[in-house]
Amino acid sequence: MTDAASSRPRADHRRAAERYASAPEPGISTLHAFSFSGHYDPKNTSFGALLAVNEESIAPGAGYAEHKHRDTEIVTWVLDGALAHRDGHGHAGVVRPGMVQVQSAGSGITHTERNVGGADGPVRFVQMWLQPDTFDAAPAYGLARVTPSGAGLTLLASGLARDAATDAPRLLRSDAALWLVTAGPWEPLPELPEAPYRYAHLTKGSLGYRTVPGPQGGGRTMAPGDSVRATGTAFADPTAGEDGAELLLWEMHSPLRYG
Repeated sequence: MTDAASSRPRADHRRAAERYASAPEPGISTLHAFSFSGHYDPKNTSFGALLAVNEESIAPGAGYAEHKHRDTEIVTWVLDGALAHRDGHGHAGVVRPGMVQVQSAGSGITHTERNVGGADGPVRFVQMWLQPDTFDAAPAYGLARVTPSGAGLTLLASGLARDAATDAPRLLRSDAALWLVTAGPWEPLPELPEAPYRYAHLTKGSLGYRTVPGPQGGGRTMAPGDSVRATGTAFADPTAGEDGAELLLWEMHSPLRYG
């Protein structure tokens, strides 16, 4: 992958309808941002340190049976409903809107993910997989309720030393952080963290932005489920639409590491 710091800034806009759709288990539907499982596109395998961004919907009574992971940071943000999690290391939790879950698979875990018992509607969530920079570490689990910042920029999870004193769950990636960004109708988004790689995923409302700063930046609009993969200073002047905006933003200071 090209070093984002030395290449021309770019905002790569991906529409929700362009995602690869799968039905991995009965009652589950998934939209994939990157190559995943049986779907492989050699030009779309990752961005920055991100390996997967999946939009999931699990019907009442459905869920993922026990399965394995290792050396992956699995971050979950629920949009509607409630997701029941249980892993082989004794961690269990129910993730609801306004909560963030971080599962560091480390040297290996098994876990299940299901729509919570007694639900009368689907659980919808965004699940993101990030490469750690510490491999074969002890598995870890964190579940935290988020108190949104009045400034519209709320830290959800981080591995940066800068954020070590915060209450946000820690990541085993020392140069990445995940933010919740919100703005009211027609308001500009707060000043976003700078990083060579930024991934924005709109979860609610609508958003307009310029591809790069200044008059040469083309105007684009985002709808829920759309994403932007931005390098350098791309993704400029983001402004919420008539219903406001909520998005998840990854701040990443290096790409995947090999070897």
